[in-house]
Amino acid sequence: MKTKKPLIFIVDDVPENIQIAMSHLKELDCDFAYATSGEQALERIAATSPQLILMDVMMPGMSGFQVVEALTRSEKTCSIPVIFLTARAESEDVVRGFKLGGVDYVTKPFKGVELRSRVRNHLELHAYRSNLERLVEERSREAELLKDVIIEAMGELAEYRDPETGSHIHRTRAYVQLLAEALVAQGHFLELLSKEYIVLLWKCAPLHDIGKVAIRDSILLKPGKLTPEEFDEMKMHAQYGEEVIANLEQMAGKPTSFLSCAKDIAGSHHEKYDGSGYPRGLAGDAIPLAGRIMAIADVYDALISKRVYKNSLSHEEAMSIMLEGKGTHFDPILIDAFLEVEPHFRQIAANNLD
Repeated sequence: MKTKKPLIFIVDDVPENIQIAMSHLKELDCDFAYATSGEQALERIAATSPQLILMDVMMPGMSGFQVVEALTRSEKTCSIPVIFLTARAESEDVVRGFKLGGVDYVTKPFKGVELRSRVRNHLELHAYRSNLERLVEERSREAELLKDVIIEAMGELAEYRDPETGSHIHRTRAYVQLLAEALVAQGHFLELLSKEYIVLLWKCAPLHDIGKVAIRDSILLKPGKLTPEEFDEMKMHAQYGEEVIANLEQMAGKPTSFLSCAKDIAGSHHEKYDGSGYPRGLAGDAIPLAGRIMAIADVYDALISKRVYKNSLSHEEAMSIMLEGKGTHFDPILIDAFLEVEPHFRQIAANNLD
């Protein structure tokens, strides 16, 4: 594929100066664009996104300094390197140029070899930075993808312990996202439920039952009702899951947003709004919002799903039980949002059958 030539943008109110600069730089195999006033330069630079700007300082109307000040205020143009060209070489002008973000300063009349050398150096530096930024971006995407795959694999590890749970993690993560978006649409918890945090909820939801890997098969897969002692052991999976993720935080050396979210989900999705849940008996707003959201998704899906110890309920039967839990098991605000989107819950379940 043919490599695109770098674009050099020249700003000078004297057209002859522009022609001279272009003639000196033509051997660099670049493309050129130009403007003869500051106002014209702002419009054309924004439209062309050059790799380097050669900026005359003394011009009628906007000076070169004023043009660069305006360029730095725009996200689109603030990072374009600027070389100032001027007949004035007073130290205060040079200092001002560098303070404004200029990368170099060439005095007129300039020599061709000097101008070419300066321009070549900055084009090479710009290309290096662009390649480095692209490499960092690629590595970040790879790391994010690897993290997502590991999270889902860890979630599925817990689900494989129970072959009847099937697509549980895929359904619950979709429920969680849907419910969080419904809360935002209703104007609730806006200080926490940013777009980024909702993505975290979606990514971390598969880890809600990761603690089940520490529960004995004789309890996890028991076809009948658990004894009180067995149920006490089963309830420990929430604490185990929280501890696993807390250990990951320690290994990471510092808290991370996604591990913090995952820890909240794993450790608090069995807490109840009235304080009767486990493992800590938290109540109301003391339960992390991520756990309150996950509780609705997890319980609804458990109700409509067949397990070794029970048959599945219909959507209508599940909805009746969910509504009975308003204010006791579940946050009333979340139940109201759940009611707004419950047909979509039903559709998600239909699209992800075990």
